[in-house]
Amino acid sequence: MKNSLLIDFTVDKVNSTVLVKREFAAPIADVWAAWTEASLLDQWWAPRPWKAETKSMEFKVGGRRLYAMVGPEGERHWALADFTAITPKTNFQYLDAFCDENGNLNKDMPRSDWNVDFQDGHEKTTVSVKIKHENLADLEAVIQMGFKEGFTMAMEGLDEVFASKQ
Repeated sequence: MKNSLLIDFTVDKVNSTVLVKREFAAPIADVWAAWTEASLLDQWWAPRPWKAETKSMEFKVGGRRLYAMVGPEGERHWALADFTAITPKTNFQYLDAFCDENGNLNKDMPRSDWNVDFQDGHEKTTVSVKIKHENLADLEAVIQMGFKEGFTMAMEGLDEVFASKQ
């Protein structure tokens, strides 16, 4: 399902940052839940035909989400989010990293700092994501891995989650 709502994906090479702004046709409570509850994240946080499977999640400052991106052949790529700040229904921040199934960081892969803002528009919600990388090489590596395409597809999956609730 393609969504005609606003989507903006900007790469800022000077600041090693990706900025993504996206509107969803859902109230802020639903959008917040979709981004912060493991059972909902697993429904959309992967570009198809991949799927996300959360092994553990504690959504609190100092908590973390450990999850796998599972491919169609059963291959698993592990990642984690270490939550650093949370303001309910407004913003949360975390450090994102590739890891093994036990949450041990893969130091050969870039880590990024995510800042996710939510803005209530009544029957729609705008999510603004700022992803800061340590340097331009890390940013370019993530872009080369297909981040823009994969993240765009995942957000379209979130549209489907909201559409199924109507």
